[in-house]
Amino acid sequence: MIAAVVGGGTMGAGIAHLLLAGGHDVTVAEAGAERAEAARGAVRRSLAKAAERGKLAATPEELLTRLVVVDDLAALPPTAELVVEAVPERIDLKRTVLGRVASVCPTAVLASNTSSLSITALADGLPGDRLVGMHFFNPVPVQELVELVHHAGVAPEVVAKVRGWAEALGKTVIEVRDSPGFATSRLGVAVGMEAIRMLEEGVAAAEDVDTGMRLGYGWPMGPLRLTDLVGLDVRLAIAEHLAAELGPRFEPPALLRDKVARGELGRKSGQGFFTW
Repeated sequence: MIAAVVGGGTMGAGIAHLLLAGGHDVTVAEAGAERAEAARGAVRRSLAKAAERGKLAATPEELLTRLVVVDDLAALPPTAELVVEAVPERIDLKRTVLGRVASVCPTAVLASNTSSLSITALADGLPGDRLVGMHFFNPVPVQELVELVHHAGVAPEVVAKVRGWAEALGKTVIEVRDSPGFATSRLGVAVGMEAIRMLEEGVAAAEDVDTGMRLGYGWPMGPLRLTDLVGLDVRLAIAEHLAAELGPRFEPPALLRDKVARGELGRKSGQGFFTW
């Protein structure tokens, strides 16, 4: 398969890694030469880590021969079969990107890696019959789940095709009707916001809240450490979106807003609910 990924950040690099390891030719598009080179480096590092763990069937060098990195959407392969959009969670940006991709890659399935934005809204003005939500989880090469989000206008054969591709990449697929937060973000954010409220109210320390969920409910990681991993700014944006769509039960706690305002964004800044 000829595939492309738009956005070479953490998620985009992970998706590119997954596609390369699955035997596909991959083009990654970023904005500008500097960011494009950073994306190439991110994919290279991701593959190297997998090789160290014995998780690759080929060497990183061999896989990288099938990677092309470009700094202009016009340079995407016009014969691409799948294009995964993995740019920041801004609906205006995603719609602009998807609109350009649709014209450059006229037969490609368009997949948005959004974790909460409406696929129906993204499809407005686009060839919506070939647009789906394809929500990967971080780190993409390791996490088993892909949330496949469909809307009323998508062609059933497109949904079936994306499911087949994801399963061939070793993922387990759940199908979700387009609704705010889908299934995973809606539930995950609900628990995450309540954990932050508990910390804010002094119910328990962060480590104890997380240990309770790990040992009491079998979570591999507690909700506060997971928020650190995802990024407090990302979680805040999703919570604000869900609060606007679904009501005050998703309203972000003041503690979360304060931490984001101070630049305490989690692992990527070195400080969140934990020190990294």
